[in-house]
Amino acid sequence: MEYKLLELSNGIRVIHKAGSGSGITHLCFMVNTGSRDEPDTKMGLAHFLEHLLFKGTQKRNTYQILNRLEVVGGDLNAYTTKEQTCIHASFLDHQLERALELITDITFRSTFPSHELEKEKGVVLDELDSYRDVPEELIQDEFDELVFENHPLGHNILGTPESINGFTGEDINNFQLNTWSTHEMVVGVLGNVSEKKLQRLIDKYLAVITENKPSKNRLPVNGFNHRIQSIEKSISQTHCLLGGRSYTIHDPKKAGMLLLNNLLAGPGMSSRLNLEIREKFGACYTIESNYTPMSDTGVFSIYFGTDAEKTEKCLKLIHKELKKLREQPLGSLQLQQAKQRFKGQIALAEENRVAVIIAMAKSLLDYGTIDSLEEVFKKIDKVTNVELQEIANENFLPEYLNMLTYLPIE
Repeated sequence: MEYKLLELSNGIRVIHKAGSGSGITHLCFMVNTGSRDEPDTKMGLAHFLEHLLFKGTQKRNTYQILNRLEVVGGDLNAYTTKEQTCIHASFLDHQLERALELITDITFRSTFPSHELEKEKGVVLDELDSYRDVPEELIQDEFDELVFENHPLGHNILGTPESINGFTGEDINNFQLNTWSTHEMVVGVLGNVSEKKLQRLIDKYLAVITENKPSKNRLPVNGFNHRIQSIEKSISQTHCLLGGRSYTIHDPKKAGMLLLNNLLAGPGMSSRLNLEIREKFGACYTIESNYTPMSDTGVFSIYFGTDAEKTEKCLKLIHKELKKLREQPLGSLQLQQAKQRFKGQIALAEENRVAVIIAMAKSLLDYGTIDSLEEVFKKIDKVTNVELQEIANENFLPEYLNMLTYLPIE
């Protein structure tokens, strides 16, 4: 993958990848801080900080921030994960300076005004209530609580009503100061801008930022859990999630696990679980699997929603497929087809240009390097059927799988 990397004296790294000639530039600021870096008593603080970035700087109010890119047809957004925070924007090529200046301003010069802080508490509480009304989303976070009991990785990214209501301006300031290291920030630019112009903009807006290098010690993951839990809720369907811990981002088996996850219940309609459970038996509408590797652990899970009377059948069929993967190595044709499907999906995802630059920034934070598409494909091609069987046995044994079920109240 052709890109240019610049490292500033304050620790900020900038990556630039040439655009496709579409006339659109994509920009992201990726910070290696997420919900797992919060104090136990301040759950949701990383996400709340992300919201407050848009509520006022030393020279802008909320309206001026929100209108700065929208007035020229651009888009500005942000999100928070367990380990990282990202601010990103998309806009016409010639608006790069406007966008870079704006995101630099909200990232480094936000003032977190008290009146906006109190208003935003209500917004985030409404977001939390809205989220709780969607069981297929809520179950994901409550499953994390099951897998990472009494650990920050098990906390809901949004926080709790109690923690949100208790946030102060001092909390926000201290959290940003103590966790947002300039040495753990990557700025990504994907667009048609000359190196000379980009260097000028970097010198003007980013090189002048004061270095910040706090010592951040993430709590290591705790001991293994194996828990089965059912919760009754006022819902019409049963929702079920089963899975457990898996490989980190640095584990050599990560590529094989990604491939196995895709084969099992990835985004395609021809995944094993979709064909077996939805198409063959009509036992559910939605079934999907997910593997999320993190810096020192990972999570694998299978989710499905179905009518209460079909739940046991779905679980039986899932365990049947998992057992096949543990006991029967894939044939050479099956393995080749699985690899081709996965590589094709990765290549198609390259069309989402803002996702590409965000993925590049995340890769630089996680690994210190960025793989080309060809290098990614080589890693997938190296995976053998023997390795996939080993991975299945290390992740899919019944005694390794936690399960959380939402049951309709009778």
